Amino acid sequence: MIWLQDAHLPLEQRHPLVVAHDWEDAGGRAPLKLTEALDLFLQPPLDKVEIDLDLKLPGREEEVVEALRERDLVERAMVSTMEMHTLKRILELEPRLRRGWTFPKTSRDWTKRPWARPVLPFALAGMRLQLPGLAAERLPRFGVFAMWVYHPLVSARLARICELSGVELIAWTVDEEKRMRKLVELGVDGIVSNDPRLFDRL
Repeated sequence: MIWLQDAHLPLEQRHPLVVAHDWEDAGGRAPLKLTEALDLFLQPPLDKVEIDLDLKLPGREEEVVEALRERDLVERAMVSTMEMHTLKRILELEPRLRRGWTFPKTSRDWTKRPWARPVLPFALAGMRLQLPGLAAERLPRFGVFAMWVYHPLVSARLARICELSGVELIAWTVDEEKRMRKLVELGVDGIVSNDPRLFDRL
């Protein structure tokens, strides 16, 4: 996960790009710089692992692409984002770099808002019904390699739309084995989890 800031400043005045789950995570510890994290993928056992860089904000795409190019990691990497500007900019900068559309676009974790919890299941149900049609319309236009979807929004119909569009469907973030099995049944191509040990049980 890439935490971006200072995009409005000249390059020499910006803070380094760092790897963190979100702003709270980055502020609570000394996170690795993007360059430091990418260097780890040049050494065993990570030298065969593919990478996804999830860009939280637009504006520093050039730095991300350059960091990947310098390490010859473009072919092993994907950039995922909720930002349409970033999807377009990455394509302009480096057509070889795989791109992923992250859905939905949100700036906060609504599951942690007590007042939102009662209505959240209804909102998610409505989005889940509408998402296959939205994907069918937009995936051909976006030309992305993958669609990264919040796991409650995944449906068999969405998986079918992605398959017909030639786009991988990746569900995030799932830390329960039962839910992971259900997503596999629905037809996802990949799952994001905080607990990689769960994959050994699938």
